[in-house]
Amino acid sequence: MHFASDNWAGAHPSIAESLVRHAGGFAQAYGTSELDRRVEQRFAEIFERECEVFFVGTGTAANALSLTAFNKAGGVAFCHREAHVIEDECGAPEFFLGGSRLHGVDGPDGKITPENLQKAIARFPAGFVHSGRPMGVTITQATEIGTVHSLDELDAISAVCREHDLPLHMDGARFANALVSLDVSPAEMTWKRGVDMVSFGGTKNGCWCAEAIIIFGDRFTGELPYIRKRGAQLFSKTRFIAAQFEAYLEDDLWLKTARQANAMTTRLAQVFEQAPGARLAWQPQANEIFAILNDTAAERLRSAGAVFAPWKLPRVTDAVLEQDEQLYRFVTSFASTDDDVDQVQRLLTNA
Repeated sequence: MHFASDNWAGAHPSIAESLVRHAGGFAQAYGTSELDRRVEQRFAEIFERECEVFFVGTGTAANALSLTAFNKAGGVAFCHREAHVIEDECGAPEFFLGGSRLHGVDGPDGKITPENLQKAIARFPAGFVHSGRPMGVTITQATEIGTVHSLDELDAISAVCREHDLPLHMDGARFANALVSLDVSPAEMTWKRGVDMVSFGGTKNGCWCAEAIIIFGDRFTGELPYIRKRGAQLFSKTRFIAAQFEAYLEDDLWLKTARQANAMTTRLAQVFEQAPGARLAWQPQANEIFAILNDTAAERLRSAGAVFAPWKLPRVTDAVLEQDEQLYRFVTSFASTDDDVDQVQRLLTNA
Protein backbone atom coordinates (compact mmCIF):
# COMPACT_ATOMS: atom_id res chain seq x y z
CA MET A 1 0.00 0.00 0.00
CA HIS A 2 2.45 2.61 -1.25
CA PHE A 3 0.66 5.96 -1.44
CA ALA A 4 3.49 8.30 -0.40
CA SER A 5 4.16 9.55 -3.93
CA ASP A 6 4.01 8.50 -7.55
CA ASN A 7 7.77 9.12 -7.48
CA TRP A 8 8.07 5.93 -5.44
CA ALA A 9 6.74 3.78 -8.28
CA GLY A 10 9.32 2.15 -10.55
CA ALA A 11 9.56 2.32 -14.33
CA HIS A 12 6.92 0.79 -16.56
CA PRO A 13 8.22 -2.45 -18.15
CA SER A 14 7.84 -1.04 -21.67
CA ILE A 15 10.03 1.92 -20.78
CA ALA A 16 12.65 -0.30 -19.16
CA GLU A 17 12.67 -2.47 -22.29
CA SER A 18 13.19 0.59 -24.48
CA LEU A 19 16.20 1.64 -22.43
CA VAL A 20 17.72 -1.81 -22.85
CA ARG A 21 16.94 -1.84 -26.56
CA HIS A 22 18.79 1.43 -27.13
CA ALA A 23 21.68 0.70 -24.76
CA GLY A 24 24.01 -0.82 -27.35
CA GLY A 25 25.76 0.61 -30.36
CA PHE A 26 26.59 4.21 -31.10
CA ALA A 27 24.43 7.32 -31.52
CA GLN A 28 25.16 11.01 -31.95
CA ALA A 29 25.38 12.85 -28.66
CA TYR A 30 23.84 15.99 -27.16
CA GLY A 31 20.36 15.57 -28.59
CA THR A 32 21.31 15.08 -32.24
CA SER A 33 20.65 11.36 -32.67
CA GLU A 34 17.98 9.94 -34.96
CA LEU A 35 16.10 8.73 -31.89
CA ASP A 36 16.05 12.23 -30.40
CA ARG A 37 14.68 13.62 -33.65
CA ARG A 38 11.99 10.95 -33.88
CA VAL A 39 10.78 11.68 -30.38
CA GLU A 40 10.78 15.42 -31.04
CA GLN A 41 8.60 14.79 -34.08
CA ARG A 42 6.32 12.60 -31.96
CA PHE A 43 5.81 15.51 -29.57
CA ALA A 44 4.86 17.70 -32.55
CA GLU A 45 2.26 15.13 -33.56
CA ILE A 46 0.85 14.92 -30.04
CA PHE A 47 0.57 18.69 -29.70
CA GLU A 48 -0.67 19.10 -33.30
CA ARG A 49 1.92 21.72 -34.22
CA GLU A 50 5.62 22.34 -34.50
CA CYS A 51 7.28 22.81 -31.13
CA GLU A 52 10.75 22.92 -29.68
CA VAL A 53 11.66 20.10 -27.30
CA PHE A 54 14.45 20.25 -24.72
CA PHE A 55 15.08 17.10 -22.66
CA VAL A 56 16.12 17.53 -19.03
CA GLY A 57 16.50 15.16 -16.11
CA THR A 58 14.23 16.56 -13.39
CA GLY A 59 11.02 18.51 -13.00
CA THR A 60 12.85 21.12 -10.95
CA ALA A 61 15.22 21.69 -13.88
CA ALA A 62 12.32 21.89 -16.33
CA ASN A 63 10.56 24.54 -14.25
CA ALA A 64 13.63 26.57 -13.31
CA LEU A 65 15.05 26.66 -16.82
CA SER A 66 11.65 27.43 -18.35
CA LEU A 67 11.22 30.48 -16.14
CA THR A 68 14.78 31.55 -16.88
CA ALA A 69 13.93 31.65 -20.59
CA PHE A 70 11.70 34.69 -20.05
CA ASN A 71 13.76 36.27 -17.30
CA LYS A 72 14.27 40.04 -17.08
CA ALA A 73 16.37 42.17 -14.77
CA GLY A 74 14.19 42.90 -11.76
CA GLY A 75 11.70 40.35 -13.05
CA VAL A 76 8.73 38.97 -11.14
CA ALA A 77 7.02 35.69 -12.10
CA PHE A 78 3.58 35.02 -10.68
CA CYS A 79 2.43 31.63 -9.38
CA HIS A 80 -0.05 30.25 -6.88
CA ARG A 81 1.13 30.85 -3.34
CA GLU A 82 1.42 27.10 -2.73
CA ALA A 83 2.70 26.07 -6.15
CA HIS A 84 5.51 23.55 -6.33
CA VAL A 85 7.89 26.11 -7.86
CA ILE A 86 7.66 28.39 -4.84
CA GLU A 87 7.17 25.85 -2.02
CA ASP A 88 9.12 22.72 -2.92
CA GLU A 89 12.08 23.47 -5.15
CA CYS A 90 14.52 24.85 -2.59
CA GLY A 91 14.78 28.20 -4.35
CA ALA A 92 16.04 26.62 -7.60
CA PRO A 93 13.96 28.91 -9.86
CA GLU A 94 15.20 32.03 -8.07
CA PHE A 95 18.76 30.68 -8.15
CA PHE A 96 18.70 30.29 -11.92
CA LEU A 97 16.80 33.57 -12.32
CA GLY A 98 19.76 35.35 -10.76
CA GLY A 99 17.81 37.75 -8.57
CA SER A 100 14.36 37.73 -10.14
CA ARG A 101 11.54 36.61 -7.89
CA LEU A 102 8.48 34.41 -7.62
CA HIS A 103 5.42 36.21 -6.32
CA GLY A 104 2.71 34.07 -4.70
CA VAL A 105 -0.92 34.69 -5.61
CA ASP A 106 -3.81 33.37 -3.52
CA GLY A 107 -6.72 31.39 -4.87
CA PRO A 108 -9.03 28.54 -3.85
CA ASP A 109 -8.50 24.93 -4.91
CA GLY A 110 -4.78 25.47 -5.54
CA LYS A 111 -5.47 27.77 -8.49
CA ILE A 112 -4.77 31.39 -9.29
CA THR A 113 -7.91 33.38 -10.00
CA PRO A 114 -7.77 35.96 -12.81
CA GLU A 115 -8.96 38.64 -10.39
CA ASN A 116 -6.17 37.94 -7.92
CA LEU A 117 -3.64 37.75 -10.74
CA GLN A 118 -4.71 41.18 -11.97
CA LYS A 119 -4.28 42.60 -8.47
CA ALA A 120 -0.85 41.01 -8.11
CA ILE A 121 0.37 42.40 -11.43
CA ALA A 122 -0.93 45.85 -10.45
CA ARG A 123 1.48 45.84 -7.49
CA PHE A 124 4.34 46.23 -10.01
CA PRO A 125 3.43 49.28 -12.12
CA ALA A 126 5.30 49.94 -15.34
CA GLY A 127 8.25 52.25 -14.94
CA PHE A 128 8.46 51.98 -11.14
CA VAL A 129 11.95 50.56 -11.03
CA HIS A 130 12.02 50.01 -7.26
CA SER A 131 9.40 47.26 -7.24
CA GLY A 132 10.61 45.33 -10.28
CA ARG A 133 8.56 44.34 -13.30
CA PRO A 134 6.26 41.47 -14.27
CA MET A 135 7.89 38.92 -16.56
CA GLY A 136 5.61 35.87 -16.68
CA VAL A 137 3.06 33.56 -15.07
CA THR A 138 3.37 29.88 -14.19
CA ILE A 139 0.51 27.55 -13.29
CA THR A 140 0.52 23.93 -12.14
CA GLN A 141 -1.57 21.32 -13.98
CA ALA A 142 -2.58 19.22 -12.03
CA THR A 143 -2.20 21.46 -8.98
CA GLU A 144 -0.35 20.74 -5.76
CA ILE A 145 -3.61 19.77 -4.06
CA GLY A 146 -4.79 17.38 -6.76
CA THR A 147 -7.20 19.70 -8.54
CA VAL A 148 -7.24 20.44 -12.27
CA HIS A 149 -7.67 23.75 -14.09
CA SER A 150 -10.65 23.60 -16.44
CA LEU A 151 -10.31 24.92 -19.98
CA ASP A 152 -12.34 27.98 -19.01
CA GLU A 153 -10.03 28.65 -16.06
CA LEU A 154 -7.00 28.34 -18.32
CA ASP A 155 -8.60 30.75 -20.80
CA ALA A 156 -9.26 33.30 -18.06
CA ILE A 157 -5.67 33.20 -16.79
CA SER A 158 -4.31 33.33 -20.33
CA ALA A 159 -6.44 36.38 -21.10
CA VAL A 160 -4.78 38.26 -18.22
CA CYS A 161 -1.36 37.21 -19.51
CA ARG A 162 -2.15 38.47 -23.02
CA GLU A 163 -3.48 41.75 -21.65
CA HIS A 164 -0.12 42.37 -19.98
CA ASP A 165 2.03 40.67 -22.66
CA LEU A 166 3.26 38.06 -20.18
CA PRO A 167 4.23 34.52 -21.25
CA LEU A 168 2.34 31.65 -19.63
CA HIS A 169 4.19 28.55 -18.42
CA MET A 170 2.55 25.30 -17.30
CA ASP A 171 4.22 23.04 -14.73
CA GLY A 172 3.06 19.67 -16.03
CA ALA A 173 4.76 17.29 -13.61
CA ARG A 174 1.41 15.44 -13.63
CA PHE A 175 0.44 16.63 -17.10
CA ALA A 176 -0.99 13.28 -18.22
CA ASN A 177 -3.12 12.88 -15.09
CA ALA A 178 -4.69 16.29 -15.66
CA LEU A 179 -5.16 15.60 -19.36
CA VAL A 180 -7.09 12.37 -18.94
CA SER A 181 -9.14 13.96 -16.17
CA LEU A 182 -10.29 16.69 -18.56
CA ASP A 183 -10.55 14.22 -21.46
CA VAL A 184 -9.15 16.71 -23.96
CA SER A 185 -6.18 16.75 -26.32
CA PRO A 186 -2.74 18.08 -25.34
CA ALA A 187 -3.26 20.95 -27.78
CA GLU A 188 -6.56 21.89 -26.19
CA MET A 189 -5.00 22.04 -22.73
CA THR A 190 -1.94 24.06 -23.77
CA TRP A 191 -1.27 26.31 -26.75
CA LYS A 192 -4.91 26.55 -27.77
CA ARG A 193 -5.46 28.07 -24.32
CA GLY A 194 -2.54 30.48 -24.73
CA VAL A 195 0.14 28.45 -22.93
CA ASP A 196 3.60 29.30 -24.31
CA MET A 197 5.73 26.72 -22.55
CA VAL A 198 5.21 23.39 -20.74
CA SER A 199 7.30 21.42 -18.30
CA PHE A 200 6.22 18.01 -19.57
CA GLY A 201 6.65 15.36 -16.90
CA GLY A 202 7.17 11.65 -17.45
CA THR A 203 8.95 10.53 -14.30
CA LYS A 204 5.87 10.45 -12.06
CA ASN A 205 3.91 8.46 -14.65
CA GLY A 206 6.11 5.48 -15.44
CA CYS A 207 9.39 6.84 -16.78
CA TRP A 208 12.72 6.22 -15.12
CA CYS A 209 13.97 9.82 -15.34
CA ALA A 210 12.50 11.82 -18.21
CA GLU A 211 11.24 15.42 -18.35
CA ALA A 212 11.02 17.86 -21.23
CA ILE A 213 10.57 21.56 -21.83
CA ILE A 214 8.11 22.10 -24.68
CA ILE A 215 8.00 25.54 -26.31
CA PHE A 216 5.29 26.68 -28.73
CA GLY A 217 6.51 29.33 -31.15
CA ASP A 218 10.01 30.77 -31.34
CA ARG A 219 9.80 33.53 -28.73
CA PHE A 220 12.14 31.78 -26.25
CA THR A 221 13.84 29.04 -28.22
CA GLY A 222 17.01 31.02 -28.90
CA GLU A 223 17.90 31.19 -25.22
CA LEU A 224 17.03 27.67 -24.08
CA PRO A 225 20.00 25.80 -25.61
CA TYR A 226 22.39 28.02 -23.66
CA ILE A 227 20.29 28.08 -20.50
CA ARG A 228 20.09 24.28 -20.49
CA LYS A 229 23.85 23.88 -21.03
CA ARG A 230 24.70 26.41 -18.33
CA GLY A 231 22.23 24.68 -16.01
CA ALA A 232 24.10 21.34 -16.39
CA GLN A 233 21.06 19.72 -18.02
CA LEU A 234 22.45 19.04 -21.50
CA PHE A 235 23.07 15.30 -21.22
CA SER A 236 25.59 13.88 -23.64
CA LYS A 237 23.62 10.64 -23.99
CA THR A 238 20.21 12.23 -24.40
CA ARG A 239 19.15 9.14 -26.33
CA PHE A 240 18.39 7.54 -22.97
CA ILE A 241 15.84 10.22 -22.17
CA ALA A 242 14.55 9.94 -25.72
CA ALA A 243 14.32 6.15 -25.37
CA GLN A 244 12.06 6.57 -22.36
CA PHE A 245 9.81 9.03 -24.15
CA GLU A 246 9.70 6.82 -27.24
CA ALA A 247 8.09 4.02 -25.24
CA TYR A 248 6.09 6.42 -23.06
CA LEU A 249 4.37 8.03 -26.04
CA GLU A 250 4.01 4.89 -28.17
CA ASP A 251 0.46 3.52 -28.44
CA ASP A 252 -0.65 6.12 -25.87
CA LEU A 253 1.08 4.32 -22.99
CA TRP A 254 1.36 7.63 -21.15
CA LEU A 255 -2.42 8.06 -21.20
CA LYS A 256 -3.03 4.48 -20.14
CA THR A 257 -0.73 4.77 -17.13
CA ALA A 258 -2.35 8.07 -16.14
CA ARG A 259 -5.83 6.58 -16.43
CA GLN A 260 -4.79 3.71 -14.18
CA ALA A 261 -3.47 6.11 -11.55
CA ASN A 262 -6.57 8.31 -11.73
CA ALA A 263 -8.89 5.31 -11.56
CA MET A 264 -7.21 4.11 -8.38
CA THR A 265 -7.62 7.59 -6.89
CA THR A 266 -11.34 7.52 -7.70
CA ARG A 267 -11.73 4.15 -5.95
CA LEU A 268 -9.66 5.19 -2.95
CA ALA A 269 -11.62 8.43 -2.60
CA GLN A 270 -14.82 6.42 -2.40
CA VAL A 271 -13.31 4.39 0.44
CA PHE A 272 -12.51 7.54 2.42
CA GLU A 273 -16.00 8.91 1.81
CA GLN A 274 -17.60 5.82 3.33
CA ALA A 275 -15.16 4.65 6.02
CA PRO A 276 -15.52 5.63 9.70
CA GLY A 277 -12.81 7.97 10.97
CA ALA A 278 -12.06 9.26 7.48
CA ARG A 279 -13.36 11.90 5.08
CA LEU A 280 -12.17 13.79 2.03
CA ALA A 281 -10.82 17.31 2.52
CA TRP A 282 -11.94 18.08 -1.05
CA GLN A 283 -12.74 16.08 -4.15
CA PRO A 284 -9.68 14.80 -6.07
CA GLN A 285 -9.49 15.44 -9.79
CA ALA A 286 -6.27 13.65 -10.78
CA ASN A 287 -4.14 11.14 -8.85
CA GLU A 288 -3.72 12.83 -5.46
CA ILE A 289 -6.14 12.44 -2.57
CA PHE A 290 -6.17 14.68 0.48
CA ALA A 291 -8.02 12.86 3.22
CA ILE A 292 -8.72 13.80 6.82
CA LEU A 293 -8.18 10.83 9.16
CA ASN A 294 -8.58 10.60 12.88
CA ASP A 295 -5.60 9.29 14.82
CA THR A 296 -7.08 5.81 15.20
CA ALA A 297 -7.69 5.33 11.48
CA ALA A 298 -4.29 6.70 10.52
CA GLU A 299 -2.48 4.44 12.98
CA ARG A 300 -4.44 1.41 11.81
CA LEU A 301 -3.28 1.99 8.24
CA ARG A 302 0.33 2.66 9.24
CA SER A 303 0.51 -0.42 11.44
CA ALA A 304 -0.59 -2.56 8.50
CA GLY A 305 2.14 -1.14 6.26
CA ALA A 306 0.34 1.63 4.40
CA VAL A 307 2.67 4.48 3.39
CA PHE A 308 1.25 7.99 3.10
CA ALA A 309 2.24 11.50 4.13
CA PRO A 310 0.92 14.06 6.62
CA TRP A 311 0.16 17.37 4.91
CA LYS A 312 -0.34 21.01 5.83
CA LEU A 313 -3.76 22.53 5.26
CA PRO A 314 -3.71 24.95 2.32
CA ARG A 315 -3.93 28.60 3.28
CA VAL A 316 -7.18 28.96 1.35
CA THR A 317 -9.53 26.08 2.20
CA ASP A 318 -12.88 25.34 3.79
CA ALA A 319 -11.55 22.15 5.40
CA VAL A 320 -11.50 22.14 9.21
CA LEU A 321 -9.61 19.69 11.40
CA GLU A 322 -10.96 18.39 14.70
CA GLN A 323 -8.60 17.93 17.64
CA ASP A 324 -7.77 14.27 16.88
CA GLU A 325 -7.56 14.68 13.11
CA GLN A 326 -4.78 15.27 10.58
CA LEU A 327 -4.71 15.97 6.86
CA TYR A 328 -2.89 13.31 4.81
CA ARG A 329 -1.90 13.00 1.17
CA PHE A 330 -2.34 9.72 -0.72
CA VAL A 331 -0.90 9.50 -4.24
CA THR A 332 -1.70 6.70 -6.64
CA SER A 333 0.40 5.69 -9.65
CA PHE A 334 0.36 3.40 -12.68
CA ALA A 335 1.61 0.68 -10.30
CA SER A 336 -1.27 1.06 -7.83
CA THR A 337 -3.70 -1.84 -7.89
CA ASP A 338 -7.25 -2.69 -6.88
CA ASP A 339 -5.78 -4.91 -4.19
CA ASP A 340 -4.00 -1.91 -2.63
CA VAL A 341 -7.30 -0.06 -2.41
CA ASP A 342 -9.16 -3.13 -1.15
CA GLN A 343 -6.66 -3.49 1.70
CA VAL A 344 -7.26 0.10 2.79
CA GLN A 345 -10.99 -0.48 2.68
CA ARG A 346 -10.76 -3.63 4.81
CA LEU A 347 -8.54 -1.93 7.36
CA LEU A 348 -10.84 1.06 7.78
CA THR A 349 -14.20 -0.68 7.65
CA ASN A 350 -13.53 -3.99 9.41
CA ALA A 351 -12.04 -2.64 12.61
